[in-house]
Amino acid sequence: MSKTLSLTAFVMNTASHIVHGTWRDPRGKQRDFNDLSLWTSLAKELEDGGFDTIFLADVVGLYGDYEGGWEAHVRNGLQVPSNDPFTLASAIAATTERLGVAVTAGVFQQPPYNFARQISTLDHLSRGRVAWNIVTGYLENGFRNYGYEGMLPHDERYDTAEEYLDVLYKLWEGSWDDEALKKDRKTGIYADPAHVHKIHHESKHYKVEGPHLVSPSPQRTPLLFQAGASTRGKAFAAKHAEAIFINTPSPKVAKSLIAEVREIAVENGRNGEDIQFFQGQSFVIGETEEEAQKKAKELDEITDHKMMIAHIGGGMGIDFGKWDLDTPIEDIETEGVRGIFNWIKQSVEGRKPTLRDVADHHGKSTRIVGTPEQIADRLEEWLDAGVSGINVINAFIPSSYTEFIEKVVPVLEERGLLKEREAKPETLRGRLFGQDRLSERHPAAKYRGAFGGVRS
Repeated sequence: MSKTLSLTAFVMNTASHIVHGTWRDPRGKQRDFNDLSLWTSLAKELEDGGFDTIFLADVVGLYGDYEGGWEAHVRNGLQVPSNDPFTLASAIAATTERLGVAVTAGVFQQPPYNFARQISTLDHLSRGRVAWNIVTGYLENGFRNYGYEGMLPHDERYDTAEEYLDVLYKLWEGSWDDEALKKDRKTGIYADPAHVHKIHHESKHYKVEGPHLVSPSPQRTPLLFQAGASTRGKAFAAKHAEAIFINTPSPKVAKSLIAEVREIAVENGRNGEDIQFFQGQSFVIGETEEEAQKKAKELDEITDHKMMIAHIGGGMGIDFGKWDLDTPIEDIETEGVRGIFNWIKQSVEGRKPTLRDVADHHGKSTRIVGTPEQIADRLEEWLDAGVSGINVINAFIPSSYTEFIEKVVPVLEERGLLKEREAKPETLRGRLFGQDRLSERHPAAKYRGAFGGVRS
């Protein structure tokens, strides 16, 4: 069978997500992100337009300071205000039949027992179309909002995440046997307690008795997304994730990263093909290359470069607002950005690169500009590199997706590069992997049937 791409729409229930400043343009309907109809109509359009998943990003705090404080983020709408993705996910699930719904949630936001119940409920209500993007948190303010003094050390966050997932796996995969639910009107037995088990989990951070309050949902465990880029993050993803979001600068780099992570997955007893990779890309589409370049220039002119650099620095804990955008980056002495600065130096010729170039690069590094045919050519290169899907980044909601669906999707389908539209609804895991439940090679599988002898 020939390789095909899966399409995911990368959105956030906020006014300014990735490409900042575009909400001020009349095409930026995301300005009114509180309007439910904006999202339900978008979801239906995506479902009918060949997309497999809508991915809801999220943060639970403010980004680090810019220009000495956090007020600029509020003033410009940089991911604040933003709404809870779970509530929106439920509404989207109710108004679609086939579209997968991925939600972002951090392991420090709520106890694993309650989170397991939320996800299982959503998986039932969506008939198995839910994915979870696992995050460990990277914003100081986010941790302080949940009672911590500040952000926990990097490795401690991942250690805690390992424990958190262990609890979830026990609840999702081991607490209820497949034959537990009877719903038998004649005998009056709704569920057989002999097949429902407490888990009695105890670890450093969690103590959970169980059982899971929700009967097995269509997928049991939601499809698991992750996006860790550090050494520890890649190891975590290789062990747990089924799909990994990447933002690599070229198919060549993607191919190398994919090979690396899949090798680690094999070391963890999995197959390399147990993990799919979704490359983040934005698109500027024209009937001709000249028109596409003109539209790209117009987009650059309305993009808020200050907010772009505030976003970059705010996620790293660096206040780039101390410097003017035209400051040469060689004059900026700060730890943690040398890698980014080196990329910029290599891409700018004939002059000294500035902070504005850093902001500009952030907006363009995963952008493809061209005709539908040229875009399809580029996406085919990503597919050949081992990428399984494209995480489509928007400048405008819904028009970025409308234009992609109307102009690029037909070319991709004509070339056989997209998955065929399914005839009937199926689970998200079934859509991407051909089976409803986690692979037996996944670490969660060891808890299937593990608690049969536990009756206390």
